[in-house]
Amino acid sequence: MARVALVTGGSRGIGEAISKALKAEGYDVAATYAGNDEKAAAFTEATGIKTYKWNVADYEASKAGIAQIEADLGPIDTVVANAGITRDAPFHKMSPEQWKEVVDTNLTGVFNTIHPIWPGMRERKFGRVIVISSINGQKGQFGQVNYAATKAGDLGIVKSLAQEGARAGITANAICPGYIGTEMVRAIPEEVLNSKIIPQIPAGRLGEPEEIARCVAFLASEDSGFINGSTISANGAQFFV
Repeated sequence: MARVALVTGGSRGIGEAISKALKAEGYDVAATYAGNDEKAAAFTEATGIKTYKWNVADYEASKAGIAQIEADLGPIDTVVANAGITRDAPFHKMSPEQWKEVVDTNLTGVFNTIHPIWPGMRERKFGRVIVISSINGQKGQFGQVNYAATKAGDLGIVKSLAQEGARAGITANAICPGYIGTEMVRAIPEEVLNSKIIPQIPAGRLGEPEEIARCVAFLASEDSGFINGSTISANGAQFFV
């Protein structure tokens, strides 16, 4: 019987690549999305991966959505907390609303996604928790106090869950992507990409979503069982911890 994987924010960008990679590895994959019905429908039609709509910032919606996935596909063995948003502004101009929106989605949303699944993993003595953090959670970033704080907090979640889950056969690890060639990043003016962003990357290029997805596929596999509480920095040598 195939293992079941949940990927939040799994129908676009990095999440889309993760969903496809896990399906290729034989998982039954459920992908969540927050708002773009048209894109989600096109994704399902193209991949055969079922999508579920809810806001990860809402605990009860997350709990209900996860219950529906488990009714449809079976117990979730692997959870990839990928959903995230930005509300960028210099700190002196950042509103409480911009702070709260990002914290609710990127940090509390990780809790809301993992918490309903955790008891089942403990009972079955197996689980893979993978959180998509960010290079900016490691080094900080101008105009992203809110985002950087949440992505740094996600690393704390992983390190703590690793200690709690290890004896139950559960691993919890994080991936910190650098600049990845998603639709959002490629929408940046080419002049800015070539003069401001890519020169910061020793590899001399943007990463590809599929490169992050391959990291996820490894961390989700049986081969990664002794890797726990770790962070993979996938950034083309832009930043080291």
